[in-house]
Amino acid sequence: MQIDTKMIVSVSEANKNFSRVARTADSNGRAVIFKNNKPKYLMIDLEQESLIYDLTDEEKLEIASKRILKQYKPAFEELAK
Repeated sequence: MQIDTKMIVSVSEANKNFSRVARTADSNGRAVIFKNNKPKYLMIDLEQESLIYDLTDEEKLEIASKRILKQYKPAFEELAK
């Protein structure tokens, strides 16, 4: 993953000044928040980033259902018995 240095914000800076992170995401489409000198979080401007914004409702539902099934797989297997 290539990261433009204009998009980098430290986690401590993000905690102190969230508006700076939002401005970074506004101007660059995204802000990468670093923790312990490694990229940890990604804040995106949904209007600029097609990663999520362009998904159909069906695609969003599929993503959510996969997460739920993965998280609660043992419970679903037990219920299926």
